Amino acid sequence: VPKKCQKAREHFGTVRTQLESLKTKFPADQYYRFHEHWRFVLQRLVFLAAFVVYLESETLVTREAVAEILGIEADRERGFHLDIEDYLSGVLTLASELARLAVNSVTAGDYSRPLRISTFINELDSGFRLLNLKNDSLRKRYDGLKYDVKKIEEVVYDLSIRGLNKEATGGAGGEK
Repeated sequence: VPKKCQKAREHFGTVRTQLESLKTKFPADQYYRFHEHWRFVLQRLVFLAAFVVYLESETLVTREAVAEILGIEADRERGFHLDIEDYLSGVLTLASELARLAVNSVTAGDYSRPLRISTFINELDSGFRLLNLKNDSLRKRYDGLKYDVKKIEEVVYDLSIRGLNKEATGGAGGEK
C-alpha cells in the first residue's frame, strides 16, 4: 500500500501542472461562471487525495491539505480554489469507497481494518450531521452515507457473530 500511495502522489504532480494551465484560461473573477466545467474533476481529485491520505494515515485530509496536494488555493479570495462543496462531495465518495474496502478487507483476511473503517465512517457521519445541508446534490450524496454506514456495520456485525473481531480487537480465541 505505501508504494501505491507514493505512486499516486507522483501522479498529483501532473494534476498540478494541468490545473496550473487551467488557471490561465479564464479571468480569475469568473471562477463560478466556468465552475461546472471542472467541478466533477475536482470532486474526483479530492476523493483520490483523501483516499491516499486515508491509506497512509487513516485520517481525514483537510480541505487545505487537498488544495496543497492539487496546487490550488483553499481560500476563495485568492483565485482558483477548492470549493467547500467540491471538498465535501469528494469526502462522501471516500466514504463509499471505504465501505467497499471494508468488505474486501474481510475477503483478504484483514479483520481489523473494517473495525477501524467503522470508527472513521461513524465520526465522519457525525460531522456531516452537524451541517445544515440544503436539498441539493450534496444533500443527496450525504443521504447515501447512511447506506455506507449500514454496510460497514453489517460487516462488523458479521465479524462479531463469527468471532473474528476478537482477533482484531486484541482478544484471544479468534477462530479463522
